[in-house]
Amino acid sequence: MNITYYGHSCFGVEINGKHLLFDPFISPNELAKGINVNTVPADYILISHGHGDHIADAENIAKRTNAKLISSAEIVSWFEKKGIENTRGMNIGGKIKLDFGNVKCVVAQHSSSMPDGSSGGNPMGFVIESGEGNFYYAGDTALTYDMKLIGDYRSVDFAFLPIGDNYTMGIDNAIIASDFIKCNDIIGMHYDTFGYIMIDHQEAISKFDRSGKKLTLMEIGSTLKK
Repeated sequence: MNITYYGHSCFGVEINGKHLLFDPFISPNELAKGINVNTVPADYILISHGHGDHIADAENIAKRTNAKLISSAEIVSWFEKKGIENTRGMNIGGKIKLDFGNVKCVVAQHSSSMPDGSSGGNPMGFVIESGEGNFYYAGDTALTYDMKLIGDYRSVDFAFLPIGDNYTMGIDNAIIASDFIKCNDIIGMHYDTFGYIMIDHQEAISKFDRSGKKLTLMEIGSTLKK
């Protein structure tokens, strides 16, 4: 499994030769100016909620690649009106089987609206299960007791958690979240992009280390093998 970081909360994960792209916000992100959005691969685009910093490049990438766009029914409907035909609407608690493995939608405590003000439905996270490993992509979320259900009923090898605070949980709550999901291998997201979510990298890594956990802060454009 190969993980490529495109900045903010956008990751590409290659599983069994298929490319999953999460929350594509690349071209408006100054920190990701070295990424050519027109070459980013995608067989599936998974969108956690409707805010602009999670969907900015979704339409263009979906039309270029014909990737299947997976999200809430409301978000899928919004993109279908823009001419995106290869879609799959879901809701929290649902699971689907695809050619690379399973996608299950789980609770995220946040808000969700589209750039034009229409409803984005319920925000969500995703649990991905495959023959190459399992992981949790939390999306934008506060610490929530629902995360314990993931730890009780799913086994995840690593997790993408937001750590920037202000709009989502911060470092301390992310450490608790890792306890809830019973996973000590965390990849941070949703930090540094805007002034309100700047973090001290070394302090964050040290806090996780003192808790017996590993926090990875990937360089934008880098690829990590799991």
